[in-house]
This record gives sequence, structure tokens and C-alpha cells, in this order.
Amino acid sequence: MIRHRPFGSGHPYSVDTEQRSPIDPVAGEPVVLGVRSSADVTGVTCEISRNGEPAQFLPLAPVVRQSRGQTVDGGHLASAQARLARASRGWQMILGDDSAANAESDSPGADDPGGGGTPLVAGDSYRYRFTSTGRQPQATRWFEFRVAAWRDADDAVVGERVINGSVSVLDDGARISRVRFALPLKPGEHLTGFGERYDALDHRGSSLDSVVFEQYKSQGAERKTYLPMPFAHVVGGEGWGFHVRTSRRVWFDLGQSTDDRIWVEAEVNTVRDSSVLEVSTYLGSPTEVLDAFLTEVGRPKELPDWVFRLWASANEWNTQAEVMKQIDLHRKHDIPVGSVVIEAWSDESTFTAWRDSQYEITADGAPHALGDFRFPVEGAWPDPKGMIDELHRRDIRTHLWQIPLLKMRPHPNGQLKADVEAAIRERVLVNEVAADGTERPYRNRGWWFPLGLMPDLTDERAAAWWTEKRRYLIEEMGVDGFKTDGGEHAWGRDLRYLNGTHGDEGNALFPVHYAKAYGDLLESAGKAPVTFSRAGFVGSQAHGAFWAGDENSTWDAFRWSLFAGLSASSSGIVYWGWDFGGFSGEVPDGELYLRSAAAATFVPIMQYHAEFNHHRSPSGQRTPWNIAERNSDDRVLPAFRKLAHVRERLVPYLAEQAARTVKTGAPLMRPLYFEYPADEQVWAHPLQWLLGDDLLIAPVTTSGATSWETYLPAGEWVDVWTGAAFSGGQLVARAVPIDEIPVYARAAAWEQLTPVFNGGATM
Repeated sequence: MIRHRPFGSGHPYSVDTEQRSPIDPVAGEPVVLGVRSSADVTGVTCEISRNGEPAQFLPLAPVVRQSRGQTVDGGHLASAQARLARASRGWQMILGDDSAANAESDSPGADDPGGGGTPLVAGDSYRYRFTSTGRQPQATRWFEFRVAAWRDADDAVVGERVINGSVSVLDDGARISRVRFALPLKPGEHLTGFGERYDALDHRGSSLDSVVFEQYKSQGAERKTYLPMPFAHVVGGEGWGFHVRTSRRVWFDLGQSTDDRIWVEAEVNTVRDSSVLEVSTYLGSPTEVLDAFLTEVGRPKELPDWVFRLWASANEWNTQAEVMKQIDLHRKHDIPVGSVVIEAWSDESTFTAWRDSQYEITADGAPHALGDFRFPVEGAWPDPKGMIDELHRRDIRTHLWQIPLLKMRPHPNGQLKADVEAAIRERVLVNEVAADGTERPYRNRGWWFPLGLMPDLTDERAAAWWTEKRRYLIEEMGVDGFKTDGGEHAWGRDLRYLNGTHGDEGNALFPVHYAKAYGDLLESAGKAPVTFSRAGFVGSQAHGAFWAGDENSTWDAFRWSLFAGLSASSSGIVYWGWDFGGFSGEVPDGELYLRSAAAATFVPIMQYHAEFNHHRSPSGQRTPWNIAERNSDDRVLPAFRKLAHVRERLVPYLAEQAARTVKTGAPLMRPLYFEYPADEQVWAHPLQWLLGDDLLIAPVTTSGATSWETYLPAGEWVDVWTGAAFSGGQLVARAVPIDEIPVYARAAAWEQLTPVFNGGATM
């Protein structure tokens, strides 16, 4: 077997063995042509012709096989990685590089990969295919590409602040594939926003891109994100912001190579010679900039007050008995909880049927009703509706986990098999386009749920086909929301959506429509559109709540998560939280758990969660009682109880402030530069924020701290724990016992807020 896929898997941060790199070759730069083969192949030759000239036959060199980024990001699941590491080989040749011996290889023969020296020339066209030698010789189909070159094109970008003479396009004579331009950057200006970002608040002097990607843990170190946006605030000076109006990939050089310029490079796909890209510019304060951006792309919807109460979950709450046990323990320990997320509820096949439930298969893939199911007494979920009803009696909402794929491993059977057949028959799937133009259902290229089929939730008919299967869960069982996980599975520009959109344009929009589809379902059933997503893009602001994704229980991850929340908020995401205390790895010690819980008390969504630990002992759950037991730390439960009750009393304030946020654009979790854009000191304290108009939060983010400095900006402030008054414009140090972090109220609002912090009645 030999295989060449010019576009590769579409992994944005890894070049696959079998792809062409770059996909769109550039004049004067080398291009790598790669092949993956089975282990029995002993050699590969490329038959290649330039501009219709007689073909050359050039040998390929063996190279270390690489695919789907396993050497870059490690993948989501080790078992999935192991499955993909089956025996195979890689081969490559390099065109347009007379030093082609630089190919990385595990073979002595790689120092002559062939093809080498003739530089690529703009406008040249190439036609090529590969043949193999070995036990079963084989040939691929023919492939083609044209060589592109950058040329000046001042009228290609429409935008008020685009620097004249900075615009160029990458043109192969038939198609423009990229555009590059610059925006001005003045001394003292800060660059922030860009969607959810984990590594910093101010990105001046760095570079980043906007592509939706599942970075499993260490997002801050890897500088990759589930929720990017090509939108930024330029804070300082006059104040302005910009939005590169595209859903394709964009790269930003934020004063890194040229101190006085923001260089932007964006993918496009057009034959036009002008106006290939638009850049919106907004003037004013950060709040005015964000408000104008939201007016353009879609405003948040106000969610019900109960979303501000504590959310609790763990992957091991996978039976009705375990869920109720954990909810009872909240009551026993006097820890109020408002939502429970049940992840491991379904058969892990359809994601519509409760595990162990019995029902007749609908051969046509039609939805079931509650009456179609029987729930064995000895099963994992003997009475799920009764459980949900009991949770409601306790004023607790229920959310069920979802994934937007039809699993194809192991081979589908039962209802899943019928659903797969119906999805193909009804044409409700995202497709992929082969090099010869034929289409077939897209198979997930990521590590998680490999080869799964993806419903096209960007299409109303397909979205309805998918979500109607879940209607009984809402209307008959009373489910209140869905955890819309895993919106990052659309890879590659060779994807084709039902409206004809290709993957390079449509992939970033998939998670937006995913959350929208479930929100529409909830609203049609008379419920609030409460979804809980980790992936998104421009437009996600209007669709539910978000969390920062999977992360370890470390101090670094704690800080990365706070940066994520502040940057997401500055980009218009209102309802945001993270797995405080971490989701994965060793359980946090009592100090990290309580410091992160204290910070989470003052962000829009307060929630804890834990990964599956195969029910091994000791438990990996992030419940406060398990953290207390695991660490033999008798501080945890009383300190957490205090924080949980503060949070409960804070709910009316959060609801009031969220309503203001939806109307004005001023973030609920508000970076200080929103209120104090001219105060340079706020950038020296990037992990402080305003919660609404009247509370200033300064989380403790390092281990072992006994006192903590807080920068108080202009105004009059009151320490909420002591009542001490302070004038702004100074650093204030205070002791930080384990059950407190620095929180200051505006003096004018202190009388109203006092009951929240002194244990009095709610507002």
C-alpha cells in the first residue's frame, strides 16, 4: 500500500508523512512530497512533469513516519495513539532545494532524497504520481499543483487602518490563497483579546494564530486554544480594536518582528484580484470596542440565575446510585450545589440512550420517546426520570454530556448502526472531497473517537435530525442542559459542508453551530439554552456557557486558566468557568484546591470536575471531601463551605451584573484595562479583575503565600472581609488565610454587598 494525500489530515500544527508541504507551494521555496506505505514496500518513485514537459522519475528517501501530530501534541488518549502506531513506513522527496539532503530520516539513503535542485518558479504547473516496488507494486493517481508567488495588491484588503503599501497576496495565476497586510502599532499600546488565550493578557511582542484546536492539557505552554477569535483590543493611546472578518485561519505577528506594526496573514480562496478580505475597525474604550464587535457578530443571550450556582461533576459518577450519593454528600457537608453534569450517563454509543436501558431499535433512525425505554432495576440507571425529578425537588439542575460524532470504533451495531445508515441515507453528514473530486462521509482525524462520522450541525435540516433524538430527554425527562463537548473534530480544507462550504472556511464555525443546535432544541422545548462548551469561534458569544477545557491540577494550569477566562471575557464570552483545582493527574493538595476554588467563587461559572480513574483507590475525584481525605487536610471542608455559601449569596449580584453585561458589552469577568485603559499599572497585575461593576478580585496564584499584594486602581475601596477602607492608586498588602483571597468592593456599593460577605441574608 502507498498513499499520498496532498492536504494531509488537516492537523494545523503538524505535517503528516503522506502530505504535500506546503500544500500551496511558493516560488523560491522547497516543497516536500510525502508518501506513507505499508511495511512491505521497498522503494517509492515519483513520476513528475513540469509544464507538460517529459516526466522525470525521481526516487524518494525513507523517513521517520509522522501522522496526525503525535510527535507534537501527544494526542488525547494513549490507547488511540497506540492504535495509530501500526507498522508502516514513510517516504519523501524535496523539490526546489539544492540542499535537499536536509530531510529528516532514519535511513542512510535519505541524504539523496531526489528531485532536488531546480528552484520553483511562479506560475509553473506540476503533475505527479508515485509508484512503489516490493511484494505488490502499486501506483497512485495523478496529482497537480501550481506554484504561487507573493505580489503587491494594495486593494486586496478593505479596512480603515490597513497601512498603505503593506498588502500582498499569494497568487498562483489561477487562485489567491493568502493575503498579508499590516496595521499600525504605536508605543505604549497593548494587544489583548484574540478569543480564549492561556499564556498572557498582553500579547504585544509575540505571535499567535486563530484556529480551533483540541490541545489536551498544557494549553498555556503550547499556546493553542479551543476558542480563538481574530479579534483584538488595542489599548492605550486613543483606544481601538479590530476584527479580521474571516473564519479561515489567520496568523498574527504582534510587533514581534516589527515593533511598530501588527502583521496579519490570512488564508483566502478566491480568483478575485481585489477586496479579498475585510477588516472591521472599532474606536473608543475597550467596552465600546467590544460592544461594537458584538453588534456585528452577535450578542450574548441572558441565561437564568441558576447557572451562577455551584456546578459539580466527575466522570466516575456513572450510576444513579453514585450521583445521588454525591449529591447527598453535598447536603451532608452543607455545600449548596445548583447543577450536576452527568458525563458517563449514556450507552457511549448513541449518546441518546441511558446505559443499560432496553428498547426496540428504530431501523430508520427515528427518535425514541421515553415510553420506548425500559430501565432494569439492576441497571446503572434504574429510574433516571425519578432521579432528575428528585434533583429538581432539591433545586438542582441536570446536564448531560454530548459528543457530535457517530462512533465507528468498534464497528457500530444496534441503534448506532441504524443511525449511521440513516445518516448516510439522509445525507446529513459532513463530507470530505478526494483529490479526484469524489465525496464521501468525513471520518474524524483526531485522536479522540477516531474515524467517527460527523453530523453537519451547520445545516438546519441535519441539526434537527440529530437533536430530535434528544428531545425526549428534555421534554419527558426534564433535562436542563447539555455539556456540548468535543467541537474541535473538523480538520482539513478538503471537508465539504452541506451548503457547499469547504473546510478551510467552515471548520471554525462548526462548534458555534453545535452549541446553537442544542440551544435551539432546549428553547423549542421551553427551556433556557444552557449549553456548556469548550470549543468555539466568533459567534459563540450568543450560545451558552463555556469552560476552559481539560487541564492538570497544577499551579501553572491554575494561572493559565485565569488568563483564559480574562481573554475570553474580553472577547465577549459572558458565562465562563474552568475545572477549578484541575481535572486530570494527581489530585491537588488542599492549598491549590482552596486557592483555585476561592478564585472560582468570583468568576461567572463555578464548577469542579474530575477525569475517569477506573474506580481505583485512592479516588481521584475533586469533591472537597475527597480532597480533604486524600491530603489529610481538615482545612478543606470548612474553607470550601464558607466559599460555597458566599457564592450562593453572590448569585443575585451576578445575575444583575450579567444582565448589564448583555446590554452594554462590559464583561462580567472584567480585565482591569476595561475600566482603567490609561493606567499602566493594571498591566503589571494581569490576573486581577473586576467581577461586574463593583467587586475587585485578586486571586492567590502561588504556593505558600501568607500575604498578598493587590493593586487598587483609582476610586475608593473596601476590603470585603474586614470592612477596612482604602483609596485607590496604590498597592495594598493583606494577610491571606486559606479561606480568603483579596476581594475589594467599591465603597459606593459596599452597603448593598455587605450581606454577601458577612453571612447575612441574600440581596
